[in-house]
Amino acid sequence: MQAWQLAAGATSLDDLTLIETAQPEPGPGQVAIRVHACSLNYRDQAIIQGRYMGGPIPAPIVPLSDGAGEVIAVGAGVTRFKAGDRVSGTFFPSWVDGPPNPHVGAALGAAGAPGMLAQVVVLPEQGVTPIAASLSYQEAACLPCAGVTAWNALFEGPRPVKPGERVLVLGTGGVSMIALQLARAAGCEVVVTSSDNAKLERAKALGADHGVNYREITEWGGHIAATLGGVDKVVEVGGAGTLQQSFAALRHNAEVALIGVLMPLGGPNPAPLMMTGSLLRGIFVGSRRMAEKLASAIDANGIKPVIGATFAFADAKQAFQHAVSPALFGKTVIELT
Repeated sequence: MQAWQLAAGATSLDDLTLIETAQPEPGPGQVAIRVHACSLNYRDQAIIQGRYMGGPIPAPIVPLSDGAGEVIAVGAGVTRFKAGDRVSGTFFPSWVDGPPNPHVGAALGAAGAPGMLAQVVVLPEQGVTPIAASLSYQEAACLPCAGVTAWNALFEGPRPVKPGERVLVLGTGGVSMIALQLARAAGCEVVVTSSDNAKLERAKALGADHGVNYREITEWGGHIAATLGGVDKVVEVGGAGTLQQSFAALRHNAEVALIGVLMPLGGPNPAPLMMTGSLLRGIFVGSRRMAEKLASAIDANGIKPVIGATFAFADAKQAFQHAVSPALFGKTVIELT
């Protein structure tokens, strides 16, 4: 079979190679999946560039955390799946349920864990979940990281959103677009930011109520507070570099769900949290149980993840390049035959 392999010490796409390798077989408690589609996240770019947590990978890996496919074999003792089931991996194969904890282990597509950018992948049974019945493999591949992250940000923790509340999503990438769709399905009003007015119009076509161009309105947080009355939840994918503006956009008793890897540098003053009695909650994807709840919500509300571009398996490098280009909107998907 074929797989894309990232070399030890990798720092660029030049270190990503398509290889021929033996097809893995499931051992006890494991599931073999023929992968039909994968999707890219910003984290995957950081791993390729050698600047993910811990720096460059110490040994070769197959990259990507997000993929969906069909079960082709199960190992001894597996009870949750059978051949033919439509499934995806979970970002943290060992985090089944409950709050964040120090024992979730390595995440897919990074050092110490399998990756999904291969024709066949073997995962532990507890790290596999059925995909939403209403989705294609390509659509389902968009959810294990970005979708579960958005679900966690909106509906988990001490302050889940309620109908009638106002949600702010930053940018038009994968997390933000699925968060927009989920928030609208939950009866929320949604504000989206972008530096591109055409992308703001595309977001409005997906259900966004308001768009703010952050290049035209540099103090966009205060602008949102002044013109709209602030927001109850921010899905904060920027990080330290955008937090001050997100704080400025808050109503009282609000929450910033911090995903924040796009602009990791900065030094926000947390005083606005004190003044509004708001929360800052860290988000690092989520559990298998969150993925299950997300799939149920997807089916119940007819949500279709936004795929901005699709590439063939052989063109994986072009997919990586597209996902960091100005053309990115929603998710970038790689299809396997």
